[in-house]
Amino acid sequence: MVKNPAPAWQAAPEITFPAPVGPPAGLEVIPLAALRARCRTRGIDPGAPQRPTVHQLLTVTSGTLRRTVDFTTHEVEPGGWLWTRPGQVLQWEDVTGAEGVLIAFAADFPDPATADAARLDDPHARVLRVPRPEDSASLRVAAAHLEHEFLAPGRLPDDAHLAVLRHLLDVLILRLAHLDGPASPVPGPSETFLRFRETVERDFAHTRRVDDYALALGYSARTLSRAALDSAGVGAKEFIDRRVVLEAKRLLAHTELAAAHIAAQLGFSSATNFAKYFHQRAGQAPIAFRTTVRHRGGGVPAPRREDDFTRRSVRPSDR
Repeated sequence: MVKNPAPAWQAAPEITFPAPVGPPAGLEVIPLAALRARCRTRGIDPGAPQRPTVHQLLTVTSGTLRRTVDFTTHEVEPGGWLWTRPGQVLQWEDVTGAEGVLIAFAADFPDPATADAARLDDPHARVLRVPRPEDSASLRVAAAHLEHEFLAPGRLPDDAHLAVLRHLLDVLILRLAHLDGPASPVPGPSETFLRFRETVERDFAHTRRVDDYALALGYSARTLSRAALDSAGVGAKEFIDRRVVLEAKRLLAHTELAAAHIAAQLGFSSATNFAKYFHQRAGQAPIAFRTTVRHRGGGVPAPRREDDFTRRSVRPSDR
């Protein structure tokens, strides 16, 4: 795997899982019991905010586990799955009350066709997945087979072992991505909204004006607002603002960046304007939010070394 510098927002130590001899870079599988032991040995607080650069699949086999993803707490019960994406801020509520497995993989580890079919690059994908009984057994078998091959590679040559791990992960993520099946009764978002959402994801640090998105996409501002309301339940301006506030929260929770630096990174002309904007939408001043979320997690992240996943930097403007 090509190794790149870490994103600029990487500031706290991740819980890393060195693979045993044999498995390649880009995939790691660790039981929760081993995760707890790793945290104790290395003095890592699992409750501190983290922002991994990899996908994480978490399944629980016994007990109940609570994990916060982008400041929303999810409860995972036996048979349930939590799929978090690169760039989301994660906090463990309690790692002692459940057993299960955590699977971490880089976005470029699965087969490209699988990545497309599973929509790995969708930052809005559902986080918590509760399979129906008829799907649970297949997922359980797929996860167990992947864990076995990862932890006990056997006598396969390295290239064959790599292919086996990739295929097994492909099976697992394809099953998770299509739990609802092709005939889901829930209508999907409109094409207009999908185009708008994708553009917001790309440009939210450059502009917060609905008119700018309408001009870029060839729609009227009213059309975008109607599409956002129908698909997301909020108007276009509110959708943009929520994305900006989410990124601000991520940076405040996970980095040591000053509010003025975050303001510039998100396209605000001054720290004062950013603080006012954030307070109106989050109900707290930026630094008060940072203190609250870190106290909840039980720790303050310390500076971390750079890792080998993709750097993503955004140069904002004043709009």
